[in-house]
Amino acid sequence: MTETAAQPGGAHHSLTRGAATIAYHHTPAGPSGRGKPGVMFLGGFMSDMTGGKATALEAWAVARGLSFTRFDYQGHGASSGRFADGTIGLWADDALAVLDEVTTGPQILVGSSMGGWMMLLTALRRPERVAGLVGIAPAPDFTEDLMWDIFDADIRQRIMEVGVWNRPSDYGPEPQPITRALIEDGRTHLLLRGPIAFDGPVRLLHGQRDPDVPWQFSLRIAEALTGDDVRVTLVKDGDHRLSRPQDLDLLCRSVCALVDEFGG
Repeated sequence: MTETAAQPGGAHHSLTRGAATIAYHHTPAGPSGRGKPGVMFLGGFMSDMTGGKATALEAWAVARGLSFTRFDYQGHGASSGRFADGTIGLWADDALAVLDEVTTGPQILVGSSMGGWMMLLTALRRPERVAGLVGIAPAPDFTEDLMWDIFDADIRQRIMEVGVWNRPSDYGPEPQPITRALIEDGRTHLLLRGPIAFDGPVRLLHGQRDPDVPWQFSLRIAEALTGDDVRVTLVKDGDHRLSRPQDLDLLCRSVCALVDEFGG
């Protein structure tokens, strides 16, 4: 781990994984947060750790003395690598490395969109480290259910023969490179085809005006989880980002409740 820059509330570091570097920002727990779980934020597809949800949640957590960690997957933000070389498995390994090497003690994983898939994969691999999950428009299996299954024959053919299709994005000027490797690797990490064996508390927040990930995904996740302490909150006028002030307040309250319930 190498320190690269100082930022308010903590240090900006990078974690070395082979030839790759994973940028992260970690604030350790203060006196008032000792004995309580930390919070780790897992971002979405083509997003980075400087987004509004990550930084708002960080400010909330740090003000309460909780440890807080946010990071960039390879090919995202300040981490090394090309986005087009990424896969679900690679990014899940990045998340696991940050959990293992940066955080200590129990963590509440907060996953946004693709980060919802990442948090579930991480919880399955390290259940003893995960105190709870909070998903924001969580999107497990999106490479199959929200990409491959709805692509037309021409797009599928291009992905298989050329290896990539650059999909226009509503969230920025750069297109999203959808690669054959992304699709094929995604199939090895699908979760909604059977039970998801996690018994800890889970809170899922989803906007009913989400144009990217149908809100029914959160109901599918709730049904698949083996634990009973699962609650889904639907925001009728909420979009995919859920980053309005009232949405951020809901997010912080949801995480706060899990922190307060920990060990109780």
